[in-house]
Amino acid sequence: MSESLELFDVTIIGGGPAGMYTAFYSGMRDLKTKLIEAQNELGGFLHTYPEKMIWDVGGIPQMRCDKLIAWLEQQARTFDPTLVFNQKIVGVVKQEDGNFLLTSTTGEQHLSRTVIVTVGRGITQIQKLDIQGADRYEVTNLHYTIQELVSFRGKRVLISGGGNSAVDWANELTSIGAEVIVIHRRDQFKAMEKHVADMMATADVRTPYFVSQLNGQGETIHSVTITHAETGETEVLDVDAVVVNHGYTSDYGPIAEWGIELGEWAINVSNRLATNVPGIFAAGDCVHYDSKVRLIAGTFTDAVLALNSAKLYMEPEADQYAYVSSHNVRFKERNKQLHIASIKA
Repeated sequence: MSESLELFDVTIIGGGPAGMYTAFYSGMRDLKTKLIEAQNELGGFLHTYPEKMIWDVGGIPQMRCDKLIAWLEQQARTFDPTLVFNQKIVGVVKQEDGNFLLTSTTGEQHLSRTVIVTVGRGITQIQKLDIQGADRYEVTNLHYTIQELVSFRGKRVLISGGGNSAVDWANELTSIGAEVIVIHRRDQFKAMEKHVADMMATADVRTPYFVSQLNGQGETIHSVTITHAETGETEVLDVDAVVVNHGYTSDYGPIAEWGIELGEWAINVSNRLATNVPGIFAAGDCVHYDSKVRLIAGTFTDAVLALNSAKLYMEPEADQYAYVSSHNVRFKERNKQLHIASIKA
């Protein structure tokens, strides 16, 4: 059956930032590229917080997450890769000829010379409040992510969490006029220092505390009981909304069954983003190596390294990396068209 399938040079599994940039860079290296995404759109985990402002991508000003997705998608489509949606890959088998046969939950199959895994955080599960009856408030004012910032304007919001998301949401909410209380069961926050400093200057930050009780009537929270993690002292705070950012658990599903070595919480790769299976590479949030940078900017570097490794796997005598865009032959005609358009404008 695989003999009748179209053979691609590179098949990318996952359509988040790593997958999209890999597709673009694969085009720069003139490779026949396919990207397979389990959802019906590109963007991956970034869709969790569309209104969140992203500040740390090199060379572009701060922008909303949904706008960044749109720009990344436009870039990913530059060289017209084949895009496949609504297919979750559950099987990857290396055949006798060295090519990989990929099988999805739909039963459809794909054939590729190399595979690059960019599944981000895998199948994520939100860490919810371990408080009996908390789920009944999820239909009203208990939130595990924020979709519309404006709906919190002028409200008193309690945020529970100590990572980047909790700190970023605190800064976003205070910027639109919300009164923000942040509680964290530890004294230290695991977030960018500048963002933590901004939060400390504008929000009511209380540590080390945790949410011990939600107090409400019907399906709406009216106040929250917080408990000091060391003394056990409690305090009741009136609130209009509660936002919980306690992180996620990740499940990489069948990846281990493909023969790929998994570490404690990510795929182990070399400093060239190669897995232990020759011909399979990985990039983005799903990988671990000693110098890994867990920023979107670091994801782009992962994508370049993984793709270059795939290129050299197929063509050992090829250049180590693509020429810069100003000298890359793939852009020559496009640059000419853009130049003509700018003159006419």
